[in-house]
Amino acid sequence: MSSPRAHDHDPFVRVRGAREHNLRGVDVDVPRDVIAVFTGVSGSGKSSLAFGTIYAEAQRRYFESVAPYARRLIHQVGAPRVGEITGLPPAVSLQQRRAAPTSRSSVGTVTTLSNSLRMLYSRAGDYPAGAERLDSDAFSPNTAAGACPECHGLGRVHRTTEELLVPDPSLSVREGAIAAWPGAWQGKNLRDVLDALGYDVDRPWRELPRRERDWILFTDEQPVVTVHPVREADRIQRPYQGTYMSARRYVMKTFSDSKSPTLRARAERFLTSEPCPACGGSRLRPEALAVTFAGRTIAELAALPLTDLAACLREEGGASQTARVLTADLLSRIDTVVELGLGYLSPDRATPTLSPGELQRLRLATQLRSGLFGVVYVLDEPSAGLHPADTEALLGVLDRLKAAGNSVFVVEHHLDVMRHADWLVDVGPGAGEHGGRVLHSGPVADLADVPESATARYLFGRAPAPARQVRAPRGWLKVGPVTRHNLRDVSVEFPLGAFTAVTGVSGSGKSTLIGEITEELDGVGRLVRVDQKPIGRTPRSNLATYTGLFDVVRKVFAATDEARARGYGVGRFSFNVAGGRCETCQGEGFVSVELLFLPSTYAPCPDCGGARYNPETLEVTYRGRSVAEVLDLTVEAAADFFADTPGALRSLRALLDVGLGYLRLGQPATELSGGEAQRIKLAGELQRVRRGHTLYLLDEPTTGLHPADVELLVGRLHELVDAGHSVVVAEHDMAVAAGADWVVDLGPGGGAEGGRVVASGPPARVARARAGRTAPYLAAALA
Repeated sequence: MSSPRAHDHDPFVRVRGAREHNLRGVDVDVPRDVIAVFTGVSGSGKSSLAFGTIYAEAQRRYFESVAPYARRLIHQVGAPRVGEITGLPPAVSLQQRRAAPTSRSSVGTVTTLSNSLRMLYSRAGDYPAGAERLDSDAFSPNTAAGACPECHGLGRVHRTTEELLVPDPSLSVREGAIAAWPGAWQGKNLRDVLDALGYDVDRPWRELPRRERDWILFTDEQPVVTVHPVREADRIQRPYQGTYMSARRYVMKTFSDSKSPTLRARAERFLTSEPCPACGGSRLRPEALAVTFAGRTIAELAALPLTDLAACLREEGGASQTARVLTADLLSRIDTVVELGLGYLSPDRATPTLSPGELQRLRLATQLRSGLFGVVYVLDEPSAGLHPADTEALLGVLDRLKAAGNSVFVVEHHLDVMRHADWLVDVGPGAGEHGGRVLHSGPVADLADVPESATARYLFGRAPAPARQVRAPRGWLKVGPVTRHNLRDVSVEFPLGAFTAVTGVSGSGKSTLIGEITEELDGVGRLVRVDQKPIGRTPRSNLATYTGLFDVVRKVFAATDEARARGYGVGRFSFNVAGGRCETCQGEGFVSVELLFLPSTYAPCPDCGGARYNPETLEVTYRGRSVAEVLDLTVEAAADFFADTPGALRSLRALLDVGLGYLRLGQPATELSGGEAQRIKLAGELQRVRRGHTLYLLDEPTTGLHPADVELLVGRLHELVDAGHSVVVAEHDMAVAAGADWVVDLGPGGGAEGGRVVASGPPARVARARAGRTAPYLAAALA
């Protein structure tokens, strides 16, 4: 009898007893070597299954083979809560989370195109006569060998002037002439130090001698002097040693070192940014800029859109064998990026200016080139931020990953990606505690026989939305002419008292256009931007604290007879301040445990067991529950619990209205998705009593949402318009555009090929437009 061959092995990844997050002991079998799509409403548990269980286990097994010393240097997800997983190959994860943005990271560095370009110039560039051949590092602005010494490889220099630092020279220093100085105590301290140094802080700024003004604003000296503060009646202030810092030095230090986006933005107001005079903005040393290829410097080549760069390289070809090999490598790298609809990006485009969807597709293009075989790719909504026209190219790339012998597991809400799958895993039926079960795992068509699936309703013969009367505008908001990024002298009129969708392919200029809408424009009134940025960066920020619900909860507990008898005020029931919180974990609920050679892990606090409060605080109850138990309630359960507390009920009803009934009140902000954060912000707006006109701006609000959640969210937005407000959304979901009152379509392409208004008007009119790539997809949605 012959020995079993490799392909006789079990062809399935078999998961048994998955209990991560809300999964309820899930058993599921997913075939390898297919495109398998994981679906379900937001919060149903699909990401917990694909990323939190399957990918986490694959990563854990790989780390088992790494030396313990090296293992602690790598960020690990941790062991998932699962019985066992068999048939699991190595896995590669491509998620939408971006790393901390840095202006030194670019399209070229993410795709490794920069490395190949530098090698091309180093080995095959045209050098000036007698010049020494440079190493590839000398062509990088991110190395000491290549960076321009004047701007340190950033390409721009920041300067400040007296006019920026002192906008009103009629004021004295004491009256706040130096606007760039910080407020509160720090600003007062600098003024007192200046006074102690012998400068006149009560004389109008313009009357001070030029020499004194220049020293106060621009000196690099930092003298230390004894300050005798002016005595105030209610407090004794002792002399102290104060250090002086000039206004320019303070602004520069804040701008370069501060971790606070607010402080950085404030400092930026007092700076002018201009191309570096030494390198002209190219970021490189003169020696590197003296080398050319195809008659251009590396900085000029890196500034071209990828489509133009490819054309230039094909034309040049390369005189030597080295040039031909390196050019061919560059072209094959560029082709995969262009195929994913990103040909409008240039290699020097900074990463922070990209959307999460663009960033994930760049990483996908890099993986496509890697030639890995037998791997499970786990992707997080690769269609996010994609126009329907670009989704077709994405499906081609997924097919190529599969054809190369890999398994592709995709967490996705896009119906076209679901229809294209070989296998569908539907998780649900609801979100949070109402989800966590696998309703279907099998071929796509078989999902039609699962009555409790929310996905099936949209995937198969969904009834068309009832025809809605297009609202007549109450007025018009004129924006422009705008010349920014790829928009060139664009002017647009948005209807007021209506729902407007701004459409167009990725990179056509949608976000740039709606970013130009400000409160200064006639007709705006109050402006509210509802984005997908996190509602907090630490576990101390949560749903209850963000919506203001926690204030009501603390007041309710402080008003109980037990709390009054003990003299507990509202502050006693906060886990962020000393008094009521558990001091062992400082109100965090968990402690870090050091494991020598293994990475640190987190465990529930041994004293409070994760409750965050000390025992005395937990003895105070309201309707039989402690404050920790109330924070553990879901929004749905809390709405019943606080049914007769109007202050709490208003917040809870708004959260229920946007489909977030499954979240816990104390759920840390760090556990929320971008879509959940956006809906929490919207709920915060819905609970307010609004007077006057408000314009709501949303950039791709349906990203990361299941069609059932999209319907709920868009319903709330239409209610805002019915209440007399205006809504403008940048959107790729054609169902949303079809239900709008007005559509502004940008394009026709992305980057330099976009930035124009190709059609605007009611959806039916835009659907008949000949120009642009939106019309056929909008027509299909209307039909």
